[in-house]
Amino acid sequence: MKQKNLVVYYTHSANTRKIAEIINEQVDGTLFEIIPTQPYPAGYDDVVKQAKKEINAGHRPALMSDIDIAAYDVIYVGTPNWWSTMAPPVAAFLEAHDFGGKTVVPFCTHGGGGMAHIQKDVEKLSDGAQVLAGFEIYGSGGSNAASAVEKWLKEVQK
Repeated sequence: MKQKNLVVYYTHSANTRKIAEIINEQVDGTLFEIIPTQPYPAGYDDVVKQAKKEINAGHRPALMSDIDIAAYDVIYVGTPNWWSTMAPPVAAFLEAHDFGGKTVVPFCTHGGGGMAHIQKDVEKLSDGAQVLAGFEIYGSGGSNAASAVEKWLKEVQK
């Protein structure tokens, strides 16, 4: 039986969306964007300030919509690296679901911070899941993004 793949992501500047779309194309999955009910400010300094405040407070924003994850075997979870962890909308999504028996695979885009604490933070919030080694890429990955994703997917799907 073929495994069913779900690629969920939050994006602020479209970098994480680009990587999510590449992953989704390569794993033949369902793509789902996590959207908070209150959008984050567009300006970089404003979003950085708000993100830091929310992360420090453990804030979980309300989300616009949800997806039933029951039918999926593998869930790829994408986030920008905000203050060395996942964006609060991603944490809200993870906390809202039961990942028992699922495989969760984190991925992130960043401006120089790599995966930071994202791997272990996803593990904490994906209770009951097998969490595979995550993927990180600078910005949108440029012209090498698809080949970098393909190489990583070959490693984690072994």
